[in-house]
Amino acid sequence: MNNAFNLAWRLFKHEAKRGELTIILFAIVLSVASVLSLSLFSERLQSALTDQTAEFIAADRLLDADKPVDPQWISKATEMGLNTTKQVYARSMAFGNQQMTLTNLRAADQGYPLKGELKTSLQPFGLGQVTEELPAAGEAWAESRLFQALGVKLGDSIEVGDSEFTLTRVLTEVPDSGFSVFGGNPKVLIGYGDLEATNITGPGSRVSYTYFFTGESSVLDDYYAWLEPQLDRELHFWMSVEDDDSPIGRSVGRAEQYFLLASLLAIVLAAVSIAVAAQRYSQRHYDPVAIMKTLGASKSMVQRVYLYQISFITLLGIVLGAIAGLIIQQIVVSAIADKVAVSLDVWHWRPLFIAVFTGVICAVLFSLYPLLKLFSVPPLRVLRRDLGAGMSSRIVQFGATGSAILLLMWAYSQNIKISLILFVSGIVLVCALLAITYGLIALGRKLGQGKMGAWQLAWARIKRRAMGNSVQLISFSVTIMLLLVVLVMRNDMVSQWRDQLPQGTPNYFLSNITESQRPGLQDHFAQNGVETDVFYPVVRARFVAINDEKIRTEVTKEDDDKPSQGRNGLGREANLTWSNTLQNGNRIVAGKWFDGSTTKEPFGVSVEERIADRLNIKLDDILTFNIGSEVINVKVTSLREVNWQTMQPNFFFVLQPEVMGSFLPTYITSFNLPSDQKAKISTLMRPYASITLFDVDARINQLRAIVDQVSLAVEFILILVLVAGSLVLIAQVQASMDERQQELAILRTLGAKGSLIRASVVYEFVIIGVVAGAMAALANELTLYLLQTQIFQMEGSLHYAYWIIAPVVGALVVGILGAAGCWRLLTLNTSQLLRKMV
Repeated sequence: MNNAFNLAWRLFKHEAKRGELTIILFAIVLSVASVLSLSLFSERLQSALTDQTAEFIAADRLLDADKPVDPQWISKATEMGLNTTKQVYARSMAFGNQQMTLTNLRAADQGYPLKGELKTSLQPFGLGQVTEELPAAGEAWAESRLFQALGVKLGDSIEVGDSEFTLTRVLTEVPDSGFSVFGGNPKVLIGYGDLEATNITGPGSRVSYTYFFTGESSVLDDYYAWLEPQLDRELHFWMSVEDDDSPIGRSVGRAEQYFLLASLLAIVLAAVSIAVAAQRYSQRHYDPVAIMKTLGASKSMVQRVYLYQISFITLLGIVLGAIAGLIIQQIVVSAIADKVAVSLDVWHWRPLFIAVFTGVICAVLFSLYPLLKLFSVPPLRVLRRDLGAGMSSRIVQFGATGSAILLLMWAYSQNIKISLILFVSGIVLVCALLAITYGLIALGRKLGQGKMGAWQLAWARIKRRAMGNSVQLISFSVTIMLLLVVLVMRNDMVSQWRDQLPQGTPNYFLSNITESQRPGLQDHFAQNGVETDVFYPVVRARFVAINDEKIRTEVTKEDDDKPSQGRNGLGREANLTWSNTLQNGNRIVAGKWFDGSTTKEPFGVSVEERIADRLNIKLDDILTFNIGSEVINVKVTSLREVNWQTMQPNFFFVLQPEVMGSFLPTYITSFNLPSDQKAKISTLMRPYASITLFDVDARINQLRAIVDQVSLAVEFILILVLVAGSLVLIAQVQASMDERQQELAILRTLGAKGSLIRASVVYEFVIIGVVAGAMAALANELTLYLLQTQIFQMEGSLHYAYWIIAPVVGALVVGILGAAGCWRLLTLNTSQLLRKMV
């Protein structure tokens, strides 16, 4: 064992001085550096985005309950070092100035909000300022809409339940107010200590209790593990940032999926580079193995020597790769620190473990087949250089490399679906490329005939180096495909984010507009230079039955202990609208949209697909609604997919206009007003005090800020993957240098001109690049379709432009890299080439 170790160490130092280990060492460094830099950057970015997104729910975790929870639950959280606070939500009437309106009352305890900011102003619809305070005893803060609805001002009193409160501030922004453009009734915030005196939480009231928690993610997970067995799903709901289904939650969720995808592709690129390097390493050591066997070394000793060498290379590669990865991600984080909230103080161990694991697995499994071939080299090779390894079966190679790639992807992502999509797409591409290789061989046999020019010489080389070219073709194609996947997915994803909030997106919404007010309001706004959007008719209704089966429309605390009777309904009133025109951002996924041609009853209704799934509504079902004292029955004629990420009014139920002819609606519309023109609000709304105004400008600005940060982070992720892919291409070119050196020496000896040889090498790489790019474009479409529809929940689409771009870019990039990689050899004369072969 000592002899084998000493020999391995001496060979390692000798080869390190000569540069023999450069390729495989570089590949391991590349794999570890790519995975560590991408993973650590992704982890830090996800942590920062999650922390920032937590502001939209005012905490890291929430516990919603229909009843007050056991005090021991909160005590346990405090014992574990978590920060906690609570808030009670109730719907209640507010009275003031001889007016009344329904409000969403919030009673907040000290410490609220744990995340995010509470903003108030000293005038309705004014610019908010951050406050660390909460309403004092006997005080209330209310949204601008309450001042508008009651006609009150600061300093006036309002009555809520049995208590009276003085209005001291205007609420302009509440962290956990949600993203609905129909924010419900105006919010009123009071101190938790004033809640009991209002007497609005008694029997029959609609009250919910929310408990907020912040702390280390691991501690929160431990707390939930302790708490979960005690939760009642009918009464309690535990929520984290990842459960947030708002536009911001979905945007961050997709970004995290993209970071995961990019890191997985970096792992695959690393695997390809190590496989190529290990193959070359094995081939370059056929002669040393044959010499050792001739001098009496046993097969087991040879195995130990090279296993030690692989261990030395792996260890050195992991150390250098870890250092390089840390430096790369540190540079990236520092470069974008002023634009994206990525903390340099936060450290994550998981990326380092994954990077080391990647280096070890790649070095072992991707070196397995080349080493087995190396060990089988016969001693007779000392006399007959044409003898190679005796092992020809590639079943071991395919099994080892395939299992290694799948194992690495699954270990990193913990997502078998995305791992299988990438793995299967790669298998399909490799199989197709093997078939293409045989086609190129046949084509090269014909095109390589005749008078020997640069073009014919390139095709002849492709035919002669069929196996080596097939490996290069597969490597180039897989690399280009992975780069295309990252690039196109980034473009589609960022484009979708931008499209959901284009410039001019409405940031104010008006509701409760009567038919008589509509014409005057349009003229008034136009005279003030503000254009209103579409006016949607709205009628409030209660959804009461499906196919005459009664559904539960509301649940009070008294119902909690009763057995469920019938299906659950919406739990609140529904906003019904009607139109013969399908709304923008809506798409029919089942059934047929009504176009006004149907005149017989029951008339149609289109239902949003997710609410249909939740309530088990099917096509042709008959839905019953109560509108005041009237009852209407409508037939489900279609299901719609709705893009809820657009900040525009969307509806669960859209009815055929004929059924609503006898009902008097109110209208909802929207308009855009730049922030610097916010002072116009008072002028615009003064003649229409009865119309309710929803201000969502702050939420839109928050959403845009997050999307901009995520988009910028995606740009840097893309750059890192592109760099990794380029390095893999260079490594692949370097792997064929030995064989090319022999070919060039022979051609030089036979009198071939330098210009002919240089042109033939460029043509060869250009041909390989064109084929690799074309195949990568096709495989890219398959991979993207599966990723978009199965992982990112996006609509699949074809990208025709890349069918042309990929072959052209493949020809340019592979041609330039090939020529650059071979340039040193191409500049050598015949004697220099022959001396290098000795």
